[in-house]
Amino acid sequence: MNSAKERLINGIIKENPTLVLMLGMCPTLAVTSSAINGLGMGLTTMIVLALSNVFISLLRKIIPDKVRIPAFIVVIASFVTIVEFLLQAYIPFLYSALGNYIPLIVVNCIILGRAEAYAYTNPPVPSFFDGLGMGMGFTLALTCIGAIRELIGAGTLFGFSIMPSFYTPIGIFVSAPGAFFVLAGLTAIQNKVKISGERKGKDMSKIQSGCGSDCLNCEDSGCSHKFYDTTVKDE
Repeated sequence: MNSAKERLINGIIKENPTLVLMLGMCPTLAVTSSAINGLGMGLTTMIVLALSNVFISLLRKIIPDKVRIPAFIVVIASFVTIVEFLLQAYIPFLYSALGNYIPLIVVNCIILGRAEAYAYTNPPVPSFFDGLGMGMGFTLALTCIGAIRELIGAGTLFGFSIMPSFYTPIGIFVSAPGAFFVLAGLTAIQNKVKISGERKGKDMSKIQSGCGSDCLNCEDSGCSHKFYDTTVKDE
């Protein structure tokens, strides 16, 4: 499954890192108090993810297997530093809003996970679209969460007043608990759609909640969920 379309659909729908795989919860819950913050963090992560996937794929035959994780982190950290400086120089308001969560992109499990599970074993072009798809899925999820929280909690959307003058904002939605409420609601809707479709006999394979397999004992070397080196088990 290496075509550009398949990798994009995989990241946006089938294996959406936020709504399906439940990865990257720290920025998901912390910076989505508004739609613009969610969009900014999503796009920043997408750029780092796509570029690091390509670079790691290009170096996959050079990087020694035993030091691949430190090498991945160095590559990711380099791109995060570049993006951070660009945000600070050209989009200072977004840089201030995201704050310390920009450097934390380095340890985002989505980026490191895709490097290990896909980019390290696949050519550069599919790796780029894999990173792009995962990044788009992450951006879509964060923007939706941020938009809902901002709309309910402040009555605005992307900073513009949307709700009528008599609307009283529910402040809890722009505080920490609001992130949990909205994420739980979106996940519940997704599961409801999947269950309803399956009961009607429809193919809902593009909406799933991860493989749920025992990766330690899994024999499928091509599984995109596998985050460990199969040679370790054989030894």
